[in-house]
Amino acid sequence: MHSWMDYCLRELEGKQAHDLLFIEKMKNCSSQSSRERCVWVPGPVIVGAGPSGLATAAYLKEKGVPSLILERYNCIASLWQLKTYDRLHLHLPKQFCELPLMGFPCDFPTYPTKQQFIEYLESYAERFAIRPRFNESVRHAEFDASLGFWKVKSFNKEVATEFVCRWLIVATGENAEAVVPQIEGMGDFGGTVKHTSLYKSGEEFRGKTVLVVGCGNSGMEVCLDLCNHNATPSLVVRDTVHILPREMLGKSTFGLSMWLLKWLPIRFVDRFLLIVSWFMLGDTARFGLDRPKLGPLQLKNLSGKTPVLDVGTLAKIKSGHIKVRPGIKRLKRYTVEFVDRRTENFDAIILATGYKSNVPYWLKEGDMFSKKDGFPTKPFPNGWKGENGLYAVGFTKRGLLGTSMDAKRIAEDIQRCWKAKHSTTFSLSLNVPQSNS
Repeated sequence: MHSWMDYCLRELEGKQAHDLLFIEKMKNCSSQSSRERCVWVPGPVIVGAGPSGLATAAYLKEKGVPSLILERYNCIASLWQLKTYDRLHLHLPKQFCELPLMGFPCDFPTYPTKQQFIEYLESYAERFAIRPRFNESVRHAEFDASLGFWKVKSFNKEVATEFVCRWLIVATGENAEAVVPQIEGMGDFGGTVKHTSLYKSGEEFRGKTVLVVGCGNSGMEVCLDLCNHNATPSLVVRDTVHILPREMLGKSTFGLSMWLLKWLPIRFVDRFLLIVSWFMLGDTARFGLDRPKLGPLQLKNLSGKTPVLDVGTLAKIKSGHIKVRPGIKRLKRYTVEFVDRRTENFDAIILATGYKSNVPYWLKEGDMFSKKDGFPTKPFPNGWKGENGLYAVGFTKRGLLGTSMDAKRIAEDIQRCWKAKHSTTFSLSLNVPQSNS
């Protein structure tokens, strides 16, 4: 029995050969002014050149399907290259962070540095001859039912290009836009207020008092970095948080958890992790870091909230070098008033408040993505495929392991209905410019 995509492909081929209106639309598209071009893409268009987009392009290439990646910045992995701090390392061992079809170099450490991970991604793109079109900001993508194709409108400076394709793969990911909370009095503060996407090193804040808002892995590590540069950081902890040692019993906590889950129910693994963490780290609640009622793995599965893997921050909290503070009520000039009515002076505020998906802002479609948070509405592992040749990769809240699973499914699904000769013949017969993917 043929899949929907097989049926769609046959319908499109019929349109290509016999539908005069369809042909006229494509000709009109190709005759637009030079400042708004129309490009026919024989294979899928992938939006986003991060790890998810690269992994999907590599899988597709392995199966003989060319693709075109559109990337809004001037490099691959722009989040890693442009928006992360200098001391960043992978929080998980490298074997859990590999992209499909190519492992890390053997001489890389267990937890590669930011620069090493970027080098790995660049080598990955080179190996699979992945050449994204950079500085292409996708502003609008919509399925044209009368045409039977996706129309993806992108801007490079002031030049608009409309890419026409059968398949659209959304790879912009969970961390496309910085989340900047609105805090009363932010405009009156007077000191530096920046999101962690703009933070590079604690050197800038040497000798200053800094308030870090957010107690995830980034907030914790920024606090540690500030301490190492002789700044005086305080950490706003608004919610409960699980803090686990990065390694326990001589193994990575994440790797040990994955192994135990093969044999034990998740609630027993959670109990084990918390017992070992208590022996290694003590009672974190004593320092203002209350744990959630749900265990770390159960909470991750239900909400996507990742436990903090401690790399030394907790010791600084215990020693008093990092102070824990409650939520912020309002800001005044170089002053923060907390919800417990305490006030303190700070020179700067770092917002470690995370990121969000930006899919609802540019993708116009029906039910695949939530308009509220920009994630697929179907829970893992079923959120990778939508209607009319629409796919999602990198939205599983399961890191690069989830990305690899999605990329493989997408490539296999598209391969089943890929017929390159029809795409090439059609694009040439209409004299429509082709992509150089």
